[in-house]
Amino acid sequence: MSKPARPVHAPMDQFPVVDDCLVVGGIPLPELARRVGRTPFYAYDHRLISERVELLRTHLPRQVHIHYAMKANPKLDVVAHVVQLVDGLDVASAGELETALAAGARPDSISFAGPGKTDADLEAALAAGIVVNLESEGEMERLAAVAARRRSRARVNVRVNPDFELKSSGMKMGGGPKPFGVDAERVPAMLHRIGELALDFQGFHIFSGAQNLRADAIAEAQGKSVELALRLARHAPGPVRILNIGGGLGIPYFPGDERLDVSLVARNLAAILDDLDSRLPGAQVVLELGRFIVGEAGIYVCRVIDRKISRGHCFLVTDGGLHHHLAASGNFGQVIRKNYPVVVGNRVRGAQREIVSVVGPLCTPLDLLADSMEMAHAEVGDLIVVFQSGAYGLSASPTAFLSHPLPAEILV
Repeated sequence: MSKPARPVHAPMDQFPVVDDCLVVGGIPLPELARRVGRTPFYAYDHRLISERVELLRTHLPRQVHIHYAMKANPKLDVVAHVVQLVDGLDVASAGELETALAAGARPDSISFAGPGKTDADLEAALAAGIVVNLESEGEMERLAAVAARRRSRARVNVRVNPDFELKSSGMKMGGGPKPFGVDAERVPAMLHRIGELALDFQGFHIFSGAQNLRADAIAEAQGKSVELALRLARHAPGPVRILNIGGGLGIPYFPGDERLDVSLVARNLAAILDDLDSRLPGAQVVLELGRFIVGEAGIYVCRVIDRKISRGHCFLVTDGGLHHHLAASGNFGQVIRKNYPVVVGNRVRGAQREIVSVVGPLCTPLDLLADSMEMAHAEVGDLIVVFQSGAYGLSASPTAFLSHPLPAEILV
């Protein structure tokens, strides 16, 4: 009996390969590395970001507004490019708000989510005139007090922790006890209090999960989010102007992952929203996406500095590692470690193949970028590329660990 085939990574065909070298932004990788001047570095392709937003525009219902969740990649150049393509931004700190405004985002298109907002955060949000997604009753009271001191009226959404979750989600953000949002059953009383405090109620933010590759699971969560919003709207102190139903659209990272069918997600969403205009007149439906917009447009590049054999196994030791790319090391949310798609960027296909592990320069066994993975034969000086690195890469990594220098970041 033949053994079942081992799962493989989805094709990483978003970047061309010419003369066995990856081409990023029209530039062969060795030349790009020369222009950057050093390794490691992140490179983000603006064309791929634009194409991803165009894909969404092509398929999604016209009434859906696309917001970019800046936490996925807050680099100013990236945000400034995305701002030109989407309808709004969602920030998760005062620092991200500062970047959003510097990138040219309109304040009336920005919302601010995240538990644990300080009074200084709330002051910054109020001064900018953006929408604050309230995460708790306490945050509501503090914002009202800040607004009263400033003699301003704060614009608010209620972030709802729903009584359901996004099934098969890589990261569950709703359902059960959660630090995010207000439990759905507590929201009616909170809406009443918002009316008493004279806060400017805008609507709801219902985010049930992220990184999902199943269109049916996304559709189920979106349908439940809309129905939950309709139930809660009966208690609202004013009309629902904004209905943010979160994101959840995932990208393939690991062997066996299959790409999400965006057209199917869009058809399901169109059916869900079919009669929403009559049930929530004037409500702006927002789809909040981060990694789906930028994740596949980025790569992380490091250089082989040693080729080491230990008891018959080959380790490619590089100048990059988990301190720059925690997610690829398997230490950012993975329960069982799986390999990101990794190649030798200047020998992508390579006639000579071998099983190797790619490790970084840190003194910890956690510093592992590829574990026993088939790749082209690599020598010292070759360039290792980690695909799917446009989201939650550098900004989600412990860059101070062992005091190595920061990598470069470029938009090409």
